[in-house]
Amino acid sequence: MIYPKKPLAQSIIQICLAKGIKDIVISPGSRNAPLTIGFANNPDFYCYSIADERCAAFFALGIAQQIKRPVVVVCTSGSALLNYYPAIAEAFYSQIPLIVISADRPQNKIDIGDGQTIRQENVFANHSLYNANLTEDASKENDCKINEAIDTAFYQKGPVHINAPFEEPLYETSSELSVDVMIHHLESLNPVSALEDITSFVTDWNQSTNKLVLVGTNDPGLISKAAIETLASDESVVVMTETTSNLYHPNFVSNIDTIITPFTDADFEDFCPEILVTFGGMIVSKRIKAFLRKYKPKQHWHIDALRAYDTFGVLTKHFEVNPNTFFEAFLPFTNAVKSDYFAKMERVKALRKEKQKAYLQKVPYSDFLVFDSIIKGLPKNSQLQISNSSAIRYAQLMKTDASIEVFCNRGTSGIDGSTSTAIGAAVGSKKQTVFITGDISFLYDSNALWNDYIPNNFKIILVNNGGGGIFRILPGHEENTVFNTYFETSHQLTAEHLAKMYGFEYITAADKESLGNGLNQLYSQNDNPAILEIFTPTTENDVVLKQFFRELV
Repeated sequence: MIYPKKPLAQSIIQICLAKGIKDIVISPGSRNAPLTIGFANNPDFYCYSIADERCAAFFALGIAQQIKRPVVVVCTSGSALLNYYPAIAEAFYSQIPLIVISADRPQNKIDIGDGQTIRQENVFANHSLYNANLTEDASKENDCKINEAIDTAFYQKGPVHINAPFEEPLYETSSELSVDVMIHHLESLNPVSALEDITSFVTDWNQSTNKLVLVGTNDPGLISKAAIETLASDESVVVMTETTSNLYHPNFVSNIDTIITPFTDADFEDFCPEILVTFGGMIVSKRIKAFLRKYKPKQHWHIDALRAYDTFGVLTKHFEVNPNTFFEAFLPFTNAVKSDYFAKMERVKALRKEKQKAYLQKVPYSDFLVFDSIIKGLPKNSQLQISNSSAIRYAQLMKTDASIEVFCNRGTSGIDGSTSTAIGAAVGSKKQTVFITGDISFLYDSNALWNDYIPNNFKIILVNNGGGGIFRILPGHEENTVFNTYFETSHQLTAEHLAKMYGFEYITAADKESLGNGLNQLYSQNDNPAILEIFTPTTENDVVLKQFFRELV
């Protein structure tokens, strides 16, 4: 076995190994050579080389999203480390375990004008759960910090930063270990705890006739079938699920914006819940957030083992347990309450379904029609990754097959690393993965394709409407040079040459007929990863979407 000669590098690597860390994403550099040598020469690690640090961190995020274990990202010193920040912030808000290990200059080389040096210690302090600032030599104190960093990432589900200074020479190796590391497990970081007395909450639940359960970003299979059926069969309960909730039942509302956008003030007043129960991550729908902030429920309970956000300004209780643990303890004590709350929503849902069906029969070729076709044509039992901005919002309007797992970087809702995350997720899950993205997001993260690990069955569906179409939907749209240049970012770029450069099969569509053919061609082969680029009319999409909402009444 080849080991780095640096004792500190040996310590980091051996502790990672002892704690079951397997996946290491390395961005090539010099200062991190001791770490690279140690990880890459050890067959117990799966190592990936991703040159662009921003892409590397999101690629690691995608793997961690799927395997539910910490993934390590390793970089050299200087500005390389700062490129990890967007993914660090996403991991922080999405509760995804990520371990950043940065190589650094020794402290006496910082702020003296030496090359490739910045102040790396605590650089992610606002968005990391733990910062381990190590000293150059192996020591028990360093071992303690490394142990705590890894355990924090695992138990607290988020990013941590280990900063490791190395002095030259950096490339020396050894055939034997020179360290005897200390391994300990900080069980106190484990958030698992017993559920408190819920008697009073059961009483409130059983006395309420209007209860809304709102589910944000959620891992597949988290909630038991028994809990789902109990919630679905209570006529005093309405369950609203986002596309990213991965929670399905015929009685649940899965297209929130389609349901509530046409509501009048009187409708909102009538639908306002007495008790709001939320679990899962960030909510996409601006309309449901605006509704619950204006028409506040009497109580808002959030269920999460780690944290609770007061999204609607009325949080009254945080149950610090896993949602399934809560429901298994809570629901057996609840009674089905006589109410017309669910029945009224069912009538609205049936009406909206018929209106949407009628609209789709006459809708012109546009983003709306394209997304409807894409969602309906997704392979069963596949994984769907969606970029932010327009893509996730259109997907929210369509019904997704219950066999499909859906993911989106909703922690910070940024467009910056969606493609890299999707590729990492495809590697981590080993499932057929389809990634739906808009043109701006795709172009912004185009270095994601500079990656030797993309599975042959990875599919990208790129909806190119010539700019940031989301800004045409939002208030403030005016057809002028300022809007087109600085908001919409109008362009004439395509993915054709990127596809050729990176070995993707490239398919195009620009109307209804070619769209159907393109989707068939996209899924017909798995010899190479593929991009289907769908061109839609820039100036018509917002008109079509707004008309859709008008015709839902």
